[in-house]
Amino acid sequence: MEPCGLSASVTAAANAIAGCLDNERLNILALILTQLGDTLALIAAQRELLQDNGCK
Repeated sequence: MEPCGLSASVTAAANAIAGCLDNERLNILALILTQLGDTLALIAAQRELLQDNGCK
C-alpha cells in the first residue's frame, strides 16, 4: 500500500473506533496500542542488532 493510502486508512480506522467508544475507553485503547507499537519496535530493533552481530 502506498504511504498516503496507508495514512488515510489508519485515519479512517481511528475515526471509526473513536465514534464507538467513550473517552475513558478510547484513552485506554490508545495506551494499549501505543504500548503494542513500542514493544513491536523494540523486538524489531533487537532482531536487527542480533543479526548484525551474527546471532539468531
